[in-house]
Amino acid sequence: MEFRQLEYFIATCEELHFTKASVKLGITQPTLSHQIKALEDEVGVPLFDRIGKKIAITEAGMILYKQTKLAVGNLSSAIEQIQELQQIERGTLAIGALPGELNQLVTSLLLDFHREYPKVRIKIFGVENIETRILQNELDLALTILPIEDARIHAIPLYSEDFYFVATAKHPYADRTAIQFDEILNVPIVMFPETHQCRQMVDMTCSLAGFNLNPMIETTTIESLFGLVRSGAGGTVLSKTLIEMYDYDELVRIPIQNPALRREVGIVYHRDKYLGKASRGFIALLTEHVKLLKQDHLLRNL
Repeated sequence: MEFRQLEYFIATCEELHFTKASVKLGITQPTLSHQIKALEDEVGVPLFDRIGKKIAITEAGMILYKQTKLAVGNLSSAIEQIQELQQIERGTLAIGALPGELNQLVTSLLLDFHREYPKVRIKIFGVENIETRILQNELDLALTILPIEDARIHAIPLYSEDFYFVATAKHPYADRTAIQFDEILNVPIVMFPETHQCRQMVDMTCSLAGFNLNPMIETTTIESLFGLVRSGAGGTVLSKTLIEMYDYDELVRIPIQNPALRREVGIVYHRDKYLGKASRGFIALLTEHVKLLKQDHLLRNL
């Protein structure tokens, strides 16, 4: 079993198409098919079901895929450690973040990180399935909502924040110092779709309280959500980070009570993964950035 065959096998699993995988690898389709067949002959079982032009991973193939991904990740980690012994700061850093404000928070630090590590290639992924990506070694680290129950994932808490009801100064609730959570149901609401983590948190709170949230409008982008709220189409529920990131003067934010909405944000990575100098550097940069944001917020509220 050759390392090259395993690379070909991983690409085929991820593309589920021999031609697309061969293009991705920069080899011919017959060459790829031959190598996959040789690998199947060596392990003694089919790794793919061939149904016309389509392929599907067999149960044996899925076992090999998961273990191969871990092996390749461990090899990459070993190479990174060896390079650092030689004071070589290069390679690729794959960072994940939940779509929305967490993704924007990570992206805002890219320029500073690039100045510090100009030879490191950075990949930012806005994904919902953070845990899966970490466990499959597709991400070096990620910014996400805590807690995460899987013991294989290590978490570094960064900050906690509240959610607020946000609307224009003309909204019926605008002069309130706080609103009850169930009062959100009595006015038009603009929200992210159900796949968004912010929306899921609100929906879960609604479910525990015994009622359903039915937004008047759903939108996938932050810009369109703010645009709709600013136009008076309805109020919304947003995190403190997102509100302060855009900081529209014409919008008011009102604390929510009974229950209050609060979340903890942190950095996560696989416990068994070696954190190279670039990974440690980004964690330090992000931690310091959050610390400065907290200090700035305290100063503005004095």
